[in-house]
Amino acid sequence: MTLDELNHLPPAQLRESLTQCCGSAAWVEKMMDSFPVDNETALLDSASLHWHSCSEQDWKEAFTHHPRIGDLATLQQKFASTAQWAAGEQAGAANASMEVLQALAEGNRLYEEKFGYIFIICATGKPAAEMLQLLNERLQNNAREEIKTAMEEQLKITIIRLKKLLMP
Repeated sequence: MTLDELNHLPPAQLRESLTQCCGSAAWVEKMMDSFPVDNETALLDSASLHWHSCSEQDWKEAFTHHPRIGDLATLQQKFASTAQWAAGEQAGAANASMEVLQALAEGNRLYEEKFGYIFIICATGKPAAEMLQLLNERLQNNAREEIKTAMEEQLKITIIRLKKLLMP
């Protein structure tokens, strides 16, 4: 859709479109107050500003709207509303070997056990082996470092999805 179309969506549809970009209810509500926006730059700036003003709980809520990296079955079932976008974002995992997928599954388990939420990474353009390497590196972070890293990765995903929303 165009920016003008986005600006003129009824509130319920705008809320739904924004939720597809980021699953934090607080972020969506903050974004609702930003409309109409003048241009794409203003939209993306608002998205970043509002995301950084959200709480850690808001960030974690957004994380729950993503499948685990490499979990393609769950991606198709549970996340139907964003499955097409997420599938493209996780294309690198779709072609991964069974060994890498198993290592991702184990890494995801260890990550969730340590941090209490799923491993969030902006997977666009990354092969599965690179995502696995980054997962293993991030497992070394402390909780404070990791929530900040995960939050920034979620913002990258949100920005990409907002741009996709505006594609014809």
